[in-house]
Amino acid sequence: MTAEHEIELRPFPPFLPPNTTVLMMGSFPPAAEKRAMEFHYPNFQNDMWRVYGLVFFGDAMHFQHVGEKAFDAEKIKAFLTARGIGSCPGVRRAIRTHGNASDAYLKVVETVELPEILEKIPQCRRICTTGGKATEILLALLETEVRAKDFKTGTTITARCGDRDLFVTRLPSTSRAYPMKLEKKAEAYRKFFVEAGFVVAK
Repeated sequence: MTAEHEIELRPFPPFLPPNTTVLMMGSFPPAAEKRAMEFHYPNFQNDMWRVYGLVFFGDAMHFQHVGEKAFDAEKIKAFLTARGIGSCPGVRRAIRTHGNASDAYLKVVETVELPEILEKIPQCRRICTTGGKATEILLALLETEVRAKDFKTGTTITARCGDRDLFVTRLPSTSRAYPMKLEKKAEAYRKFFVEAGFVVAK
């Protein structure tokens, strides 16, 4: 078995502040050589933390180390903890069949232990997915009749996990490979956080 076909365990544990009310779920972090920090969405080319900077601070560079091509993991963690936002990849173990970070070539070996995750964040009633693969994975773990192909980006559905009623919103991927301008992605995330009560509508 070649190195790129080894089974990988997610490199970071789920980030679950006790006060989490919103859980953000992606698919699987990139390989070590693509990480600019040791935290979720670590690739400097991924726009997640630029989107957060725009939504909450009006500044795409808010979470970037000044003068460096890297984000500030501790600043991000402090912000998420203060706001009660969790982050958890939908995949626990995976194989990169082409040796890269593309979801198209990600073979899921084991999905996230969602009921156990939700037990740790009893106030959480909202989950947002950050791309197509993440959406497919999450819907397969929930009680819902909605199929991923019918779940449009920017919309919200209701679902259940055990005895937990949830609102699930599909948001656009923040990967540069997803064909949408940064500002448009930020608008979609802003709308979500306005509905969740985190941001005041303009």
